[in-house]
Amino acid sequence: MSLLEKYRELPLEDVIGDRFGRYSKYIIQERALPDARDGLKPVQRRILYAMHHEGNTAEKPYRKSAKTVGNVIGNYHPHGDTSVYEAMVRMSQDWKVRNVLIQMHGNNGSVDGDPAAAMRYTEARLSPIASELLRDIEKETVEFIPNFDDTDSEPVVLPSRYPNLLVNGSTGISAGYATEIPPHHLGEVIDACIMQMDRPDCSLDELLTVIKGPDFPTGGIVQGADGIRKAFETGRGRIIIRAKTEIEELKGGRQQIVITEIPYEVNKANLVKRMDELRFDKKVDGVSEVRDETDRTGLRIVIELRKDGNAQGVLNYYFKNSDLQVSYNYNMVAIQNKTPKLMGLKHILSAYIEHQKEVVSRRTAFDLRKAEERQHIVDGLIKAISILDEVIETIRASKDKRDAKDNLIAKYGFSEAQAEAIVTLQLYRLTNTDITTLQKEAEELKKRIEELRSILDSEKKLLSVIKKEISEVKKKYADQRRTVIEAEIEEIKIDMEVMIPSEDVMVAVTKDGYVKRSSVRSYTASNGEPPGMKETDRLISVGQFNTTETLLLFTNKGNYIFLPVYQIPEIRWKDMGAHLVNMVGIEKDEHLVKVIHVKEFSETDYLIFFTKSGFVKKTELSQYKATRFNKTLVAVKLKDGDELIDVSRTSGSQDVFLATYFGYGLWFSEEEISTVGLRAAGVKGINLKDGDFMVAGTALPEPSDNVKLLVATNRGAMKKMKLTEFEKTSRAKRGLVMVRELKSNPHRIAGVRAHILDQEYEVETSSGTIEHVKASAFKPADRYSNGSFIVDTNDTGPVVGLQERVSSETIKEQ
Repeated sequence: MSLLEKYRELPLEDVIGDRFGRYSKYIIQERALPDARDGLKPVQRRILYAMHHEGNTAEKPYRKSAKTVGNVIGNYHPHGDTSVYEAMVRMSQDWKVRNVLIQMHGNNGSVDGDPAAAMRYTEARLSPIASELLRDIEKETVEFIPNFDDTDSEPVVLPSRYPNLLVNGSTGISAGYATEIPPHHLGEVIDACIMQMDRPDCSLDELLTVIKGPDFPTGGIVQGADGIRKAFETGRGRIIIRAKTEIEELKGGRQQIVITEIPYEVNKANLVKRMDELRFDKKVDGVSEVRDETDRTGLRIVIELRKDGNAQGVLNYYFKNSDLQVSYNYNMVAIQNKTPKLMGLKHILSAYIEHQKEVVSRRTAFDLRKAEERQHIVDGLIKAISILDEVIETIRASKDKRDAKDNLIAKYGFSEAQAEAIVTLQLYRLTNTDITTLQKEAEELKKRIEELRSILDSEKKLLSVIKKEISEVKKKYADQRRTVIEAEIEEIKIDMEVMIPSEDVMVAVTKDGYVKRSSVRSYTASNGEPPGMKETDRLISVGQFNTTETLLLFTNKGNYIFLPVYQIPEIRWKDMGAHLVNMVGIEKDEHLVKVIHVKEFSETDYLIFFTKSGFVKKTELSQYKATRFNKTLVAVKLKDGDELIDVSRTSGSQDVFLATYFGYGLWFSEEEISTVGLRAAGVKGINLKDGDFMVAGTALPEPSDNVKLLVATNRGAMKKMKLTEFEKTSRAKRGLVMVRELKSNPHRIAGVRAHILDQEYEVETSSGTIEHVKASAFKPADRYSNGSFIVDTNDTGPVVGLQERVSSETIKEQ
């Protein structure tokens, strides 16, 4: 084994942890996150410094981008040329950077997401405001470190004459950290800096009077003053960015929506494509065309409406369902003292001000040193000219330059630097005029030195220098604010008539969970035949509904499905429907118990839920209006072993009837049931005996005096009773018996239905046999009668259910 090789036995997790820790530290500090002082990531800083170092500045001609990229890779940033060029391009894109740092000739991409031309085709140079980031870098204002191969040096940070982190923002993802800082207005940020310097203890609310919020290069409207305040306070906050739109009137009573500004970082081509897809897929009604009319004069997207189109409704739909409105989450993470920190506004401003104090102090110290060195030389030159003949004689008598310098130092007390300046003095400088110039320069140097020393000695004066310099940047580069700030986030209300064309369709829902909608034409062509479904399945809802309406489908597990009619798959009437499991994912042992058709979610209507354990729950219908229809939602909270058996829609003042398996019936007013929230559990509706359970619960039609009850028992008997056979009482009682008690093989209740008009019912047995009966076929009986037998349970098995017959032959609006 080679002497250089050394094997160490270490656990894999320790090795991986150590290696990933080092990698994470590197990409956090040296790649993805900006520095709090100059707002730049390392690759951006290196690009700007390389261009400055090579003299590729705003007042000089453009140079090939490839030259800059090669220079950056070769000297400072040993990574891929693509990543360097992409960073360079982004700094030149005026729809991504509020104040561009690089000016580029050629194709540098577009707001449509088009890539920039290759670096061999484009040319670039620093923008004037980028030079403000680098100003005075040669005056030892920032620390320099060796580059990757120790052949050159590079700055750790740029002097940054303005707060670039807030002005241009930043976005990046590293290991365990991400940053999302939006651009802000240069003038506002500088004003906030000055306020913070004048009054370090100023409150955030005072700063907010100056810096209003983000100012995106693409303009738009920002909503959410609370989100901005929270972001400035904590570093995190959510705002809404909305496109700038207006509705224009056209000839013939038509309208069109014109979009002139879109949200930040939104791809315009994808936005237009998405809006047109929504139109093409008929998700939104009333739009005839979506087109992009953007040209050299500016961005312009036009949504042309049909004559019957609702402009505001269409606009709201697009706000909700496309990137015409997006949310933006502040996450102001930056590197401070080599550590990633989540920073609020005051924290960022303080970091910048401290940086400027250091930069200006170092620059002042540099200028002071240079001024003192020059003063020393000027003093020597003045002294030399005052004894000019002796100096000339000494120099002439010397053997060489070194000897001349030594003689001057020895004879007249000049320093090395002064002697050097004297021996290199040009003859024309020996005129009387030059002496006056030197004396004048000496006076100016004296004043300059005093001024520089006063800056270093006084923090107040230091801050005044900083304020003056950043104010000059504001005066020179600040422009008009582009983004409008609105305090409140506007709630988007979508008119259903806008989303989908109003159309009457036939809808069928089966107990096994198959649903479909068919055109009226498809239904008519079937000549009244029942819809296609399994032989063992049965309809629980069928009718002619409008596409703007909604179905609420309730399951035995206490869940419900919010299903807009227009979302139901369109299938021919004769074909089997689509199963809910493919739409919302209901469980295997979950089945539908009730379908309620809703035209509008009225706040005066209620839903009453009935469970097997005898509980009832009452909730406002409006609570069940949902925005999601791709999953089941909780309708009622059930206890273990309980299940939902029925749901009734009520006016709030109806009566309720409950029936149990052992034959007890209870009649009371629904006002006995308190109204509770969406996810709440119910209250006890009926007091059950051990082993008993509720088999039926319903809200009674009004007026309840005319209501009749149709009762089916497990032994195949049926009877009809007047509701007045029972006494109206209160909730949570045992109730009255509705069948005659038998000692052997007693009748148990299989189902109870309340009706006023003559209706047809289905009696279902355990073997799946269905017997059709009409309420008019039975004469009224009393509570103690067991009725007449209509099913031979020896052949079919016991009766297990009684429900209204739902048939496509007698479709009526539900």
